[in-house]
Amino acid sequence: MEIIKRPDPPSGLRRKLWRLPILLYRIGLGPLLGRRVMLLTHTGRVSGLRRQAVIEVVQHEGHVYVAASGFGPRADWYRNVMATPQVTIQVGGRTFRATAAPIETERGAEIMGTYAPRHPAAARRLCKIMGFAVDGSIEDYREVGRHIPFVSFIPMRSA
Repeated sequence: MEIIKRPDPPSGLRRKLWRLPILLYRIGLGPLLGRRVMLLTHTGRVSGLRRQAVIEVVQHEGHVYVAASGFGPRADWYRNVMATPQVTIQVGGRTFRATAAPIETERGAEIMGTYAPRHPAAARRLCKIMGFAVDGSIEDYREVGRHIPFVSFIPMRSA
């Protein structure tokens, strides 16, 4: 694995394009995106306002969903959920409140190592977008997983 150039989070027109799936959720078509994509509603760390991002679910175990911050710890959604971990997520047609929790580096490496063989084309594309050159080996993907933060979203129990 080689770090080519870590990109900045998208801005301008690129940001608008990345945010198009949010519109699908807002008009009720979010379930068409499947279970590998979730709408994350969180609180802005500076403004305190409601913010939304659509992010990929890289792992789903039981009721816990895991996502990776492809743009690293500088991504707004990641910084926001680390500041205020109480969030709402929508995956497919399900919406529920959850708590965001960071995942340890080595566990992130394991997650990326199991994600890549399940979704090889997506893993290669994501690594390229994130600025990593990989040779396709599991160890290369694990190394990528050591360089990006992963977050688990744990459902809150109903009162």
